[in-house]
Amino acid sequence: MADTTAEIVLFDGFDELDAIGPYEVFENAAQAGAALETSLVTLEESDFVTASHDLRVETQGTLDQPDILVVPGGGWTTANEGVRAVVDDGELSDAVDERFTNGATVASVCTGAMVLAEADLLEGRPAATHPVAEDDLASHAANVVDERVVDDGDVLTAGGVTSGLDLALWLVEREFGEDVSSTVSEEMAYERDEIFG
Repeated sequence: MADTTAEIVLFDGFDELDAIGPYEVFENAAQAGAALETSLVTLEESDFVTASHDLRVETQGTLDQPDILVVPGGGWTTANEGVRAVVDDGELSDAVDERFTNGATVASVCTGAMVLAEADLLEGRPAATHPVAEDDLASHAANVVDERVVDDGDVLTAGGVTSGLDLALWLVEREFGEDVSSTVSEEMAYERDEIFG
């Protein structure tokens, strides 16, 4: 059986923990026996991406058609930066919509939910995001809930920055079982929060 593929799509100004937290969870899950292959990717070919706190991250390729696609947040409140810039550009939202239409489970961390909203994936769905973007998310007809992680089947959203750990651990449990998720949680000394949905 082929590995489940997870891709975390990076862009200039993404929040470091939004992407690196889930990446570490997924990599630890693979070491714990999950048939999971994870990559940090970009929409267009790029060797490095600079995150919101100036961390430079080497990418591992361009966005393909993963089984799981994770969109981090970062930079919603600043014009021409991070999520705000990619939402205004529209290309990432279009790419996310295309992957979703072709069967990917799509997840967002923090203000990454605004990319999903722009792709029209959250209309009428329960969704979480960072408090700074809740009003904007609601304006896209999402049912904004105050939860760390919301699982609505093929679309998942997570609230503020550290909730990406909860999201990733839940995805690991959902796809590979509680034993793997518990092993990762214990190794990372992190107790996951409850899931909504």
